[in-house]
Parts: sequence; C-alpha cells; structure tokens
Amino acid sequence: MGNPVEVIQSVKLDDENSTLILLDQTVLPNETIFLELKEMEDVWDAIYQLKVRGAPAIGIAAAYGVYLGTKKSNAETYEALYEDFKKVKEYLASSRPTAVNLFWALNRMEDRLKKEAGKNVSEVKAALKEEAELIRAEDEKICESIGQYALSLLETGWGILTHCNAGTIATAKYGTALAPIYLGQEKGYDFKVYADETRPLLQGARLTAWELQQAGVDVTLICDNMASIVMKEGKIQAVLVGCDRVAENGDTANKIGTSGVAILAKHYNIPFYVCAPLSTVDLECKTGEDIHIELRPSEEITSKWYEKPMAPKDVKTYNPCFDVTDHSLITGIITENGIAYAPFNETLPKMFQSNK
Repeated sequence: MGNPVEVIQSVKLDDENSTLILLDQTVLPNETIFLELKEMEDVWDAIYQLKVRGAPAIGIAAAYGVYLGTKKSNAETYEALYEDFKKVKEYLASSRPTAVNLFWALNRMEDRLKKEAGKNVSEVKAALKEEAELIRAEDEKICESIGQYALSLLETGWGILTHCNAGTIATAKYGTALAPIYLGQEKGYDFKVYADETRPLLQGARLTAWELQQAGVDVTLICDNMASIVMKEGKIQAVLVGCDRVAENGDTANKIGTSGVAILAKHYNIPFYVCAPLSTVDLECKTGEDIHIELRPSEEITSKWYEKPMAPKDVKTYNPCFDVTDHSLITGIITENGIAYAPFNETLPKMFQSNK
C-alpha cells in the first residue's frame, strides 16, 4: 500500500467572521498564503485573477461568496432579499465567462433561494449557507468517484501525463484528473507523473508539481513543448486532464495547450481521458464552437513571471486562456457516474440519468 493523501483545503468558509478563506494559488509554490475575504469586490478579484482556480473550486468559492454577500443584506422581506441576492449573483457571474461551474453554482444557489420562498430572512440565509456547504461536500464525493472510475482504466507503474492543474487545490478534495493519482498513491500503484508546465500561467509547474511533490508522488516537470518526446520515448501510457466545460458532442474546453496534447496523444496512440464532473458538462452547449474563450492580459506572456520583460516592449500578443479539444481526439470522458465514450451526444446525457 502507498501513502495517505496530503489534503489541502483551498476554499473554506468562516461563517462566524463572515469571511471566505482562499488559498492564493498565484503565489505558489514560493509562498502558502490563505486570503481572508469579506468584500464581494475581493471575491470577484480572486476569481478573475485566478487566486482561486479549478472549475469545482471556483464553484465552491462562488457559492460561499454569494451566500456571504446575501448575508450582509439588511432586507426585511424575502422579496427584498431576493433582489439583493440577484445583484451579488450577477456581479460574481461576470468574473469568469468560460468556467461553467461558476454559473452552475450560482444558479443552484438561486434555485435553493426560490425553494425558501415565504420563509423569514434569517431562515433563507441559513438555507443558502446549507446549500453552499452541500456543494462543497458533494464535490469531495464526486472527485473520489471520478478517481475510482479513472483508476479502473490505469495499470500499476504507468506513466501519466497531465496538463494544467486539476488537483486537490482545484476542488474540495482529490481533484479530478489527479484524483486517480492520489487514489493510486494510497493503493501503491507507483505512477510516474509527467506534468506540463502549462504556459503562460504555469499551473503545472507552480501547482501540479507542487501538490504532487507534497503528497510524495513521483512527479517530473516538463516544458509544454516536451510532451511529444516523452510520448515518443514510451514514457507515457495515458493522458489525464480536467476541463472547464464539456459540450454536448464531447468537445471540451480546458487550459490552453490541452488540444495540442490531445493531437500528440492521438498520433502516438495513447489514450486521452478528460475527467469532468457532471456540473462541467453543458448539454445546452451543442459544440465547442459555442464556448466563449476568454482572452487574458498580454503581461502574462511578456513579463509576469520574469525579473525583466522577456519580449519586446509593446509587441502584440494573443493570449487565449482556453482551447477546445475536438471530441474525435478524446478516448473517454470520466464523470462521477461512469465513463462516457463516443458518440458523446448519446452517452453524456445518460451520465445524468445514472444513479451509480
């Protein structure tokens, strides 16, 4: 048997002090700082600036955030409280347009608020807190289930390539794409993980390599453009990635560079798996063409991680945050209710009907 998982809870609620506590992922691995946020402007900024990141963690943060924002309301009636809730919800929803979990969590909180119609304000606020806590607890169970399904596809000693960070700090626990790594670690699978650095924000280098190393996993950091050679050399037997949105046809938006990894995996005949909680699957989004791709500031490419700028002053940049991996490149989409295979427009809806 292996070692127990090192659990890092990246999103916490301090209800007594009306505070959202977030692990600041922008300063890792050099510093471990937990932010204490009381104002909605700070919560919005934390989501936008990727201080909290990872689709499930964003959803949890949004749920806690909209609860805390509504908790501050001085409304004396349900109707007035609802109006205050909607203002907070709309504000937080504007922080990250691509991550579907943000909207999923906010909409779920609104659904709970609607169910509390007719109750007094204090009861409604308590219900919103309960719903936010449920979202966090459910995500922990979802991640473990995704990990178990994914682990069933892997063998002891395999080399696993991952891109960006879909680990425990991006979720309630275990992560999505890293969940089978952690569960395998506990069971002595002895995986050899290769983590792409994931330019330009370096989530693989700063976050994945850091948390796997903390957990005692055998992890090797590589530059993004080294994925091809480690595949060619036979070091990789499977690719596992997370995602921010899955369209009905199986097209998947994930951190920029994921599509290229999938193309390489196809060339080298290596299975490419997307680990996606059902909250990330958007059946209203028909194809990847319908997914909005967020553009990020140029300094993330030119100067953010350097002591001095590493590009000519005022050079034009193009910095999309995500790309879309075509469904034809995806071997399987692993959800908490099972593994969907092509044709995804038939199998993904069935995942929602499963009671496993």
